[in-house]
Amino acid sequence: MTHHEDILKFWFEELTEKQHFVKDEKLDSLMRSRFQKTHTQAMNCEFFSWRKTPEGRLAEIIVLDQFPRNIYRDMPLSFSSDSLALMLSQEAIHCGDNLRIPLTRRSFLYMPFMHSESSVIHAEAVNVFSEPGLEGTLDYEIKHKKIIDRFGRYPHRNKILGRVSSAEELEFLKLPESSF
Repeated sequence: MTHHEDILKFWFEELTEKQHFVKDEKLDSLMRSRFQKTHTQAMNCEFFSWRKTPEGRLAEIIVLDQFPRNIYRDMPLSFSSDSLALMLSQEAIHCGDNLRIPLTRRSFLYMPFMHSESSVIHAEAVNVFSEPGLEGTLDYEIKHKKIIDRFGRYPHRNKILGRVSSAEELEFLKLPESSF
């Protein structure tokens, strides 16, 4: 069974910061082979023991929030565990575990807020990303929030999720920075 230390080592030591956010089929393939089973286990809430430590909580959130975006890129499953990751992030904040995570890693604890398609959640996301030291991530959150405030969803997900795009969304998708 995978340990939370393996997840943190992979995400923060084996990968570069750039690799966290770049589309790369080789990386996606590597993550599928190494972590697809781990993601399934996390979806089944099998890593409840990880939540005993702030680092374990962070690892579970990364598996549920970040990993499926690589493992299932351009498939509906890439968003399948967003709600679980968000709930775990909210829980971590509620019990103060967010403050026990180094600032350099904390934005990944908060990332499920940014991935949400709820305006209520994005209002809170602005608060959590407003922590001193997270200003760069706050800028990205504000860009995400503007899309949610305008459309109530991320238009770039429509095709993947089989949703019909409005004419306004289709025009928006032609613009740079319309998808993340």
